[in-house]
Amino acid sequence: MIWHQQEIEKIYQATASSANGLTKQTAQDKLQEFGENILAEKKKQPTWMLFLLQFKDFMILVLIVAAIISGIAGEMTDTIIILVIVILNAIVGFVQEYRAEKAMEALKKLATPNINVIRDGHQINISSTKLVPGDLVVLDAGVSIPADLRLTEVHALRIEEASLTGESVAVDKISDAIDKEDIPLGDRLNMAYKGTNVTNGRGKGIVIGTGMNTEIGKIAGMLQEDKSRTPLQVRMADFSKKISYLILAICILLFVMGILRGEAPMQMLLVAISLAVAAIPEALPALITIALAQGANRMVKKNALMRKLPAVETLGSVTYICTDKTGTLTQNIMKVVEVLPANNLPEIEEEISFFVLAMSLNHDAVPTDEGWQGDPTVIA
Repeated sequence: MIWHQQEIEKIYQATASSANGLTKQTAQDKLQEFGENILAEKKKQPTWMLFLLQFKDFMILVLIVAAIISGIAGEMTDTIIILVIVILNAIVGFVQEYRAEKAMEALKKLATPNINVIRDGHQINISSTKLVPGDLVVLDAGVSIPADLRLTEVHALRIEEASLTGESVAVDKISDAIDKEDIPLGDRLNMAYKGTNVTNGRGKGIVIGTGMNTEIGKIAGMLQEDKSRTPLQVRMADFSKKISYLILAICILLFVMGILRGEAPMQMLLVAISLAVAAIPEALPALITIALAQGANRMVKKNALMRKLPAVETLGSVTYICTDKTGTLTQNIMKVVEVLPANNLPEIEEEISFFVLAMSLNHDAVPTDEGWQGDPTVIA
């Protein structure tokens, strides 16, 4: 259903709701059907698995096998050198990815606010995770929109949607249906979306999407899709396999020729292993990892966080980036940098300036545990 095109009565019918909200029983049934209003995440890989994945490269596996065989044959010096290089390579890659994962987790730590809803005709306060389609949500200045809503009632309602659309200016909302079908999110004036904030006025909205069925949930879903490999990863994997297969083929040929000439099998095995260890560029993975880590560290100093090391090479190939400014490159947060006193202001009792009094009376910003909520200019 195209929600912004529907009249309010049709929205009530489609969500089995009414102007009195859902009944308690209906809300419980829908919670069982739709689940909690949270963004789902893929199962996280344990730390030990993140470390082990550093050894999955084909060339690394060949080197480990060569090191084991060298150790069995008594060549402990070669074994130790190879293993040290392999482990150092894994540690560098692991540390970078672990730090990036922790930074990503910090970005996801958002508070789960309570929200006022109307159920059985009465306004109650519940956790936003318990919202279900059909719930009638009460909106006031400072409220963070907890789910995707079709607005049913507005009174000077303005919502700041920078986090979703990039538009820095708060949008005036309406409750009437909009005839146009294919319009962008920013033009759906009778809708309110999860993750945006009410900066002015009040209103009501009926929940039409929760959790992963919201617009912000769709974005979260795209972020969790399997990532394609970078050009560097593709080329290195191809190079590693070709050079490893070639070296192994030569070593096998050398071993077979030695046996046919009557050489001792153990002696020929050691010669073949020595050739493999000498020919395989065991320092190559370490050098590539160190080079990428250096690039990642330089980007971190410029506040650019690289989640995966190989992405450094891909980003290094970018010539132009076209992006929206507000909410993407900026935070939509304003600060007062200078205050100039005005002349001939009327005197105010109790030693409070007229300027401070006017500012105190003429705003609807609300303090919360995370900071002030409201119009960015008022907060500044």
